[in-house]
Parts: sequence; structure tokens; C-alpha cells
Amino acid sequence: MTLPFSRSEFLAVFAAYNEAIWPLQLVYFAAGLLAIGLLFYRPSWADRAISAVLAVFWLTMAIAYHWTFFAPVNPAANLFGGIFLLQAGLLVIEGLARNRIHYGGASAVRSWIGGSLIAYGIAIYPLIGLLISHPYPSTPLFGVAPCPTTLFTLGLLILARYPKPLVIALVPLAWSVIGGSAAILLGVPEDWALFGALVAWTGLALGESRTWRLR
Repeated sequence: MTLPFSRSEFLAVFAAYNEAIWPLQLVYFAAGLLAIGLLFYRPSWADRAISAVLAVFWLTMAIAYHWTFFAPVNPAANLFGGIFLLQAGLLVIEGLARNRIHYGGASAVRSWIGGSLIAYGIAIYPLIGLLISHPYPSTPLFGVAPCPTTLFTLGLLILARYPKPLVIALVPLAWSVIGGSAAILLGVPEDWALFGALVAWTGLALGESRTWRLR
């Protein structure tokens, strides 16, 4: 498989993107911390607020990252922006407007896996990039870059209760495959975790499906 852009072009996109939107990265990091805090401090509006935070992340990545910065080097980014916009819309409709996505209260296994993905997406992933693989401003950062934000989102969705979990997780799961390919094709080691997230979500879903069939 070949890509229509090189590793240097890929990292140059992030450099230009990060410099253009600074200091939005700090604002979104704070919003991510707020979402984590709302898993423990449970006002009546907590679930809606978490969905709203995620929706803003996905909307920003659709418009600012994919359509504005990535599309000039990769025409497929026009499609990616569309599916990211779809994810933002689902979070707004199902999580914010209808309040049907409820975060927290998961089993011990789900809490451990989901919490690990949340921590990796918001902190460990960016640190690997900043300190090891590609320093700032070429670093994909949480909240504004697809891969760390996908990991964070899947972590929260693993903790969530929703009647049709695949519906709200399908886009992040698809990006786990697309973005995870960067680990192989572009030498981005922190993206290997995307495959782990995909396996974890699938394993949990299959395990629960089997449990229900045995009842």
C-alpha cells in the first residue's frame, strides 16, 4: 500500500496546523480534563457536557484538520472530514440533544480498559510524539489531531451506556484502522495503540454478546 504523500509532508501538515491554531491545543486539553472530571463529579448535565466536548473535538478535526490542512496533500481527507463531521453530529444529537449517552458506571474491566485509553490519548500519546518521534510543532496533539482524540473517544465510549454502542463507535473504530496504518507506513509508533483499542472494543463487544446468548 502506498500513500499520496510522504512522511515529511505528513508531519509538515501537523506543523502548519499546530502553528495556525495555537493556543487552541491548550484549551482542548483543558476541555479533556473537564470531561474526565465529569466522570467522577456527576452534576445533572455531566453526560451532555462530555458529549459536547467530544463533538467539538470531532467537528474541529473535520473542518480545520481534514478539510483545511490535510486535503491539499491527501484528497481522501475530504471524505475523512465528512465522516468526522458525521461523528460530531451523532454526539450532538444522541449525547447532547437526546441525552442518550451516559458515561461512567462501567464494570471493572471496562473501567480499566477505558481509563487506560483515555490516559493514553490525552497524555501518553502526545508525550511520545513530543519527546521521542516528532517534536513540536510536528506532533499530533490531543483534541485537535485524529489519532490521540480517537483513543480518548473510544476510552469514554467503552465506559458509556448507549442502546446501540456500535453506532456511536463506528467512526472511531474505522479511524483506528486508517490511522493505525500510520504506525506501519509512516513510522508513527504511538499509533500502534489504535489497533489495541480496536481489539479491546471488539473483544468487549463479542464477550458481552456471548454472555447474553448464554442467558
